[in-house]
Amino acid sequence: MADAVVNFLVENLLQLLSENIDLIKGVDDEFKNLLEEVQRLKAFLDDAAKFHSESSLWDQLVKEIQKMVHKSEDVIDKFLVQAKLHRDKNKVGRFFDLGHMAVVRALAAEIKDIHEKVKKLREDNKDSFKPKPILDVPKKGHEVTQGPSLDDDEVVGFDVEAEKVIKRLVEGPAESLNIIPVVGMPGLGKTTLARKIYNDSTLSFEFFSIFWVYVGREYKIKDIYLRILKHFKNSIDEYLNEDEDRLAKVISGFMSKGGRCLIVLDDVWEANVIDHVKKVFPENKKGHRIMMTTRDGLLAAYANPDPHNLKFLTTEESFELLVKRVFGKGSCPDELKEVGKRIAGNCSGVPLVVVVTAGALAGRSNTTEWKVVERNVIQYAFNVNKDCGVFVEMSYDRLSQELQTCLLYSGIFPRGFDIPAWKLIRLWIAEGLIKPQQSSTLEEIAELHLNDLVHRNLVILLQKRSDGQIKTCRLHDMLHEFCRTKAADKWLFQEICTTVDNAVPSIQDPDTCRRLCIQPSTLNDFLSTKPSAEHVRSFYCFSSKQKQTDLSPSDIKLIHKAFPLMRVLDVESLKFLFSKDFNNLFHLRYIAISGDFKALPPTFGKFWNLQTLILNTSTSEPTLDVKADIWNMLQLRHLHTSIPAKLPSPTVTTGKPSSLQTLSMVAPESCKKDVLAKVCHLKKLSIRGQMAAFLESRGGISNLEELKCLEHLKLLNDVLYMNKTVQLPAAFFRLVRTVKKLTLANTRFAWSEAEKLAQLESLEVLKLKENAFMGDTWKPEVGGFSKLRVLWIERAELETWEVSNLNYPILRNLILVSCDKLNAVPVELADIPNLHEMKLENTIKAVKSAKDILELKKSQKIIFRLSIFPPESESKATQLQVQNANVLCDLSIRLVQTKKYLN
Repeated sequence: MADAVVNFLVENLLQLLSENIDLIKGVDDEFKNLLEEVQRLKAFLDDAAKFHSESSLWDQLVKEIQKMVHKSEDVIDKFLVQAKLHRDKNKVGRFFDLGHMAVVRALAAEIKDIHEKVKKLREDNKDSFKPKPILDVPKKGHEVTQGPSLDDDEVVGFDVEAEKVIKRLVEGPAESLNIIPVVGMPGLGKTTLARKIYNDSTLSFEFFSIFWVYVGREYKIKDIYLRILKHFKNSIDEYLNEDEDRLAKVISGFMSKGGRCLIVLDDVWEANVIDHVKKVFPENKKGHRIMMTTRDGLLAAYANPDPHNLKFLTTEESFELLVKRVFGKGSCPDELKEVGKRIAGNCSGVPLVVVVTAGALAGRSNTTEWKVVERNVIQYAFNVNKDCGVFVEMSYDRLSQELQTCLLYSGIFPRGFDIPAWKLIRLWIAEGLIKPQQSSTLEEIAELHLNDLVHRNLVILLQKRSDGQIKTCRLHDMLHEFCRTKAADKWLFQEICTTVDNAVPSIQDPDTCRRLCIQPSTLNDFLSTKPSAEHVRSFYCFSSKQKQTDLSPSDIKLIHKAFPLMRVLDVESLKFLFSKDFNNLFHLRYIAISGDFKALPPTFGKFWNLQTLILNTSTSEPTLDVKADIWNMLQLRHLHTSIPAKLPSPTVTTGKPSSLQTLSMVAPESCKKDVLAKVCHLKKLSIRGQMAAFLESRGGISNLEELKCLEHLKLLNDVLYMNKTVQLPAAFFRLVRTVKKLTLANTRFAWSEAEKLAQLESLEVLKLKENAFMGDTWKPEVGGFSKLRVLWIERAELETWEVSNLNYPILRNLILVSCDKLNAVPVELADIPNLHEMKLENTIKAVKSAKDILELKKSQKIIFRLSIFPPESESKATQLQVQNANVLCDLSIRLVQTKKYLN
């Protein structure tokens, strides 16, 4: 019953009060009383989460709670600013007057009043508040019925997909049970494909019996068994009182008397279903099969490590389906074809959206009417037909409250925006969406959440990093519309858009709107209204274009002045300027800005809540001078600069260490002993500049021993031509023993030294970029990189590379970029069992040897993917594969058309 967003707001308010109770002197009793009331409200909401409500009064109370929490936040944040300023001036004594205390008392009383209202509502409406049903034990009398799906009378684009799945069902292991999961996002047509396969006449020659069983979110194993049993017995009355184990044995007995069987499980949500259905198959080595549809990638992988990932429709296929649904057996009029193809393209390859949109177009033959739909296909589909929302809502309801809020929040990015995973994770943390756990960092928890959303096919994976983690992702247009609509309804954020009549956009509800998302093209009109909204906590202005938007200094200052309690500011798409009002935004937790910055001014030291700072500078200066006392910014976790930062030495070396986890990037001369000792918890470090002096035995590299938690290290040398040869310091391997990912660029070590890196016992990813090593031959000795999983070599002068499979015993991925002199990839790599993927870009001479390795892997019956750029063939089928590169391909070779490699 408890709303995810409301619970999130109350938890954040509780945390805000708890963390700052000591800072607020003079009204301690009043704030402690407020804290107690919020704690009681939180305990009640936790209890209410166990129920679902059918009362409209609850929805009204939810809105009241939200408004009250917002009001409390505003009061507390104002008080904290005053308290901070009071303390910074070294003043003692009280600074709050009786008016302040009265406000706090009134807040506590209002929260108590809401609490009492909620309790009374539950007491007076007990029948309206019911325990949530347990999904695998539905309500008594529940019937398992067919769930919502696309009509299968007009199937488009699934012929090839069906052929692939049928081939796997028919050929597969000859004797053992095999499961073929079909997995994909809501509305992609998993059930439609399953029906097409189920009705395929060729399967009747391959399988003695074929059963269709709809599972759904609410199921009982006994129901599933009885539905299977109906295929063998006209009447199952005698089995209705049997338990699950007995039913499984009965079904197994019937199956053992015939040939091999196929069970189609539609809409599976739990691994429990798979485990129980497997029990009904007899061990008679007939090669029985299960085909299942699911939205959950992890569940699909549990059933089979190589599931069938359903592809999106192409624009041509979408248009064909649109025409069939609008005109039946007729053809599309010539005057509607052009706009029809654009509409089909805007459906983003999801059959459900095409079908819903076709319903809106049916009976309309006017070009003007079609263009109205074209302007926003996704919004039109959601408003005209509720199926799109229902399909997504089913998955949304399955999420925890924390995941629900994280998903909705992802809608702050514009539609079609490629979202950097690290940015999304940092924003989730800054917004307070990630709750701390003792065993994990906030970043680790957030990364797990993002992976969970990807596995559930609610977020699309675009690119992976070389270590297998998500690099970029995207919300499908249908999911984006769901998040945007749901978030607006729950007051999570507001998208500032120009209205249909081009009216100047404005903030809708000053009492509820906490986050604003705005396109750069709309910003000038918005700022012309001279907005003032102290309730706004986050301001976002994203753009997929590289070009910055120039605003006048006065317009930029308007942003600072309008939102004095702002916590998150992400305006990388604007050319930013500092101002006096900006320096007073003491609550900022996250800053991402771009401009002609030559230094980080001292005033940044006042941002005591800052967690993430991203500075993109267009200055011609080689370094960014950090003048702010970042060592007193105890919340600062991540510092990103587009040019090397020159860090100040700590004024005090004792005391609490810095919370910094990321420094990207810093100048070599900043890596002093006292600096690195202060950032002893650092996990990611990128050093860029003139590395010769740094790498010498008496250089700054010895100071790396202060970093006991370092996992990612980049050494980027800026000097193209050096007067002397640089060598890997002998102590290097002792200093960075914890490093899992190492990137070297332009360091120009000799290849004879490369094998020394094998001494790094934790090394999993090694990226050698732009002449990291020099010479034409690399011949490492036997044995070495015991944990290395990814090897990336770029712009090397290598001609000969000789290896043994013992050099890289568990290597998984090999990436070669612009190694145009390399004659061959060592064929011995084929003997590495874990090697499953190889990518070659502009490494033409080595292509033949790479194909030889592919053939050897095939002979070993090992799944192996070889990607070559530029492709030798650019067939239409290949182009479609590249467009859907986030989907696992069944082909052994996937020719890649983009230069986006795992990074």
